[in-house]
Amino acid sequence: MIPYLRLLRTHQWLKNLMLFFPAFLSGAIMQPGMMQRMWLPFAAFCLASSATYVFNDLVDAGSDRLHPVKRGRPVASGDISLPAASLFALLLAAVGIGCGLMAQGDFWRYLVAYFVINVCYSLRLKALPIVDIFCIASGFVLRLQAGGAASGVMVSEWLFLSVFLLSLFLSTGKRLCEKGGLGDSAGEHRKSLESYPPGFLDLAMAMTGAAVLVTYTMYALSRHALIYTVPLCTFGLLRYTMRVKRGGGGDPTDALLKDLPLFVTGGLWAVLVALAIYR
Repeated sequence: MIPYLRLLRTHQWLKNLMLFFPAFLSGAIMQPGMMQRMWLPFAAFCLASSATYVFNDLVDAGSDRLHPVKRGRPVASGDISLPAASLFALLLAAVGIGCGLMAQGDFWRYLVAYFVINVCYSLRLKALPIVDIFCIASGFVLRLQAGGAASGVMVSEWLFLSVFLLSLFLSTGKRLCEKGGLGDSAGEHRKSLESYPPGFLDLAMAMTGAAVLVTYTMYALSRHALIYTVPLCTFGLLRYTMRVKRGGGGDPTDALLKDLPLFVTGGLWAVLVALAIYR
């Protein structure tokens, strides 16, 4: 049972909280029935995302066995056989998409798009430089749009741009940390890493981080009371950058859960937003 729970990567479900952002930031999350309306889409994304993680583990089983960290994953280590993992992935995908079809609005379209992009990413796109970063970033954007569709809340242009650029920033940081941690063998574990010239990922991370700060500031100005969250956004961007450059790990979920200053910053941001919108 424990290997299957590890296969799900339940800690990555934290990303699916993005589904609640449109309703939360619009002030609609407290409307009668809104939370009940959002739990089914949340469950659907959790199951579908876990299905893509299992599929990725199946595709990468051979290379993962040579990776210093990933070799401990259930499929790579042999704790779960390839046929059992394949059946598990199909079951997760079927139930997840089934739940998505029962959700309101066009939610299911974004869920299917997320699933298709991630399958293509595992099969081929992750080997293409820049394209691999955009594929990772698309997951956050599709969650945001899916949350808007499920809640019936329109996602503003500035919020869309902020999430899109933040996703690119985090994805670039993840690749930069991988490239630095694996050193000369980076290309053997992830083909796209050998295609990034020296300094490119650093520059891309600085560029997208600056763009995030601009777009989020514009979003905060459009909402007036949220302007006081901009300093927290700035601190969070700088803290994540320092973590990556120190080799502390670039995975966004791990960074939030394991880095206390980032965790506190995220909590304070949520509290300030809630006070500004709902008080």
